[in-house]
Amino acid sequence: MDFLRPSSWEEALAAKAEHPTAVPIAGGTDIMVEINFDHRRPDHLLDLNRIGELREWVVGEDHVQLGASVPYTHIMEHLRAELPGLALASHTVASPQIRNRGGVGGNLGTASPAGDAHPALLAAGAEVEVESVRGTRLIPIDAFYTGVKRNALAADELIKTVRIKKADGPQQYSKVGIRNAMVIAVCAFGLALHPETRTVRTGIGSAAPTPVRAREAEEFLNAALDEGGFWDNGKIITPSVAKQFADLVSGACNPIDDVRGTAKYRRHAVGIMARRQLGWTWEKYRGTGRTLEGAA
Repeated sequence: MDFLRPSSWEEALAAKAEHPTAVPIAGGTDIMVEINFDHRRPDHLLDLNRIGELREWVVGEDHVQLGASVPYTHIMEHLRAELPGLALASHTVASPQIRNRGGVGGNLGTASPAGDAHPALLAAGAEVEVESVRGTRLIPIDAFYTGVKRNALAADELIKTVRIKKADGPQQYSKVGIRNAMVIAVCAFGLALHPETRTVRTGIGSAAPTPVRAREAEEFLNAALDEGGFWDNGKIITPSVAKQFADLVSGACNPIDDVRGTAKYRRHAVGIMARRQLGWTWEKYRGTGRTLEGAA
């Protein structure tokens, strides 16, 4: 196994072009486990730790440009207001040591359905900026996951940043695990209210072959909130609407039975998280959220 260690982003792109099968390593929290257990033995490792720009972030007027290697700890400490869903997800990642090393780019590159960041990124409507020596492109998060541990990256591309719209409404995230720390998700769910567009987005993790949105549930809730005038009147969402939303979210799951949980339990737990998060986010919107958008 050869170890490539570029000192600049341009050198990294050139190395990836020359060695398309090279596996990037930054935090190393996924790839090193696979190597240590001899589940994977790549010909080349591409060390990105000397590239400082990957650990930087920029808060713009409408979006946050998040470097692929920004540690989860930094997201928790510095971006809680702009990216509340992702900050909550970051809290659930493994241990403090791993949160100090790992970043969103690693989750995206591995594309495991159990990756903690995925539901929050889906709910926020993120875009992934990837680059190669051929140029740069933005991949909508909905199009990024292509299969079990597969993504839309070309062989010569690297993840540079994640572009995430700053929260314009409340966001939530929950994860079910078999213990409180250092655990792979049995299932996870993220929810984001977007008052500016009067829409709701969801994200489901570890309950389908890829991270997915509950699109039918979103469409139902968007219509119910609009028809009932909820965005304007701020009334409490009725139990029947909340239950139907939760049932549709459960129906969007396509889980498996494994050592961490059964498919039946995953569907049930995701539905419970969806109903609870809808209540939490809507209560916050009825208070501070409606004030932020100038509602009475």
